[in-house]
Amino acid sequence: MTTSLWPMIDIPIPLTSEDPMKAREIHLTEYPKGEPTLDTFELAEVELPEVGDGQVRLETLAFSVDPYMRGRMSGRRTYVDPFPLHDTLDGAAVSRVVDSKHDEVPEGSLVLSQHGWRDAAVALGDAVRVLPELPVSHTHFLGALGLTGFTAWVGLERIAELRADDVIYVSAAAGAVGSIAGQLAKHKGATVIGSAGSDAKVARLRELGFDEAFNYKTDPPKDALGRLAPDGLDVYFDNVGGDTLEAAMHYLNNFGRAAICGMISIYNATEPPPGPRNMSNIVSKRLKLQGFIVSDHWQDDFQTFAQQVSPLVIDGTIQADETIREGIEDAPQAFLDMLSGNKQGKMVVKVGE
Repeated sequence: MTTSLWPMIDIPIPLTSEDPMKAREIHLTEYPKGEPTLDTFELAEVELPEVGDGQVRLETLAFSVDPYMRGRMSGRRTYVDPFPLHDTLDGAAVSRVVDSKHDEVPEGSLVLSQHGWRDAAVALGDAVRVLPELPVSHTHFLGALGLTGFTAWVGLERIAELRADDVIYVSAAAGAVGSIAGQLAKHKGATVIGSAGSDAKVARLRELGFDEAFNYKTDPPKDALGRLAPDGLDVYFDNVGGDTLEAAMHYLNNFGRAAICGMISIYNATEPPPGPRNMSNIVSKRLKLQGFIVSDHWQDDFQTFAQQVSPLVIDGTIQADETIREGIEDAPQAFLDMLSGNKQGKMVVKVGE
């Protein structure tokens, strides 16, 4: 095992009643139809197993709640399996190792794992990664230096193949992925336009270096983009879908590229939403629209991302906005607020110090 930021997929450890040590976890009570509510979740207490050979006991410091998790609450497989009912949710977490029987994961070290939505866990040592000692908050390994930042980087570099002279539009630009994507694009030299859902968020985008920004709730994307991108768009980084995607397709120039990262506008839809009405633009403008799943790029690209972006976060070139909620009890509300846009940047739930 080497010290790295490399994301690992969780290998579940069966819970037993042999050890009296308890953990608190968030479980799913139902597969919601439409918007989830607080009743979709329950706080449970479970007993942890003893730490066996090759295992570690983790004390959670912080974990991430992310839009993709809504798809795992549907009861059907998308590109990952659904969350099981009345069992532990999971997701990226930063934890402290409080007991270790793995030679390469020392006690006291901070690690990245998929053991989120809980305050303690027992895991295989091979299923965690020891984090490097960098002068940044440990929560940044869930955001700008974790899968969030990596998603932004992959969308720009590998999918959209962003160039310095491009004009790029980023939707949900004040969110976790969008805010990093916009800053990385600006660092590369592109002209960056972003949209967000409040005037305060629009002001923050300008502070982050976006060339133009607008409030899509009061300034519809089709109107705003016509004004802010008079020469059209070369790249669209899509976090929203729906009418926003349709507007971007209207203004994409010939041979324009769109990195389709997410479609948060339809995650709670109870009926299939209509597609963009200008799909013929894909042919007439020779557009390239490509969806992507960031896990497809771990093996080839994560270390390159970490080497390129870590210095930018350390020196403040890339600012990692976060909304912090305290305590595992607040995780369900944090998730609901994340879906509704009631946050700035990355939503993180802190559990320990």
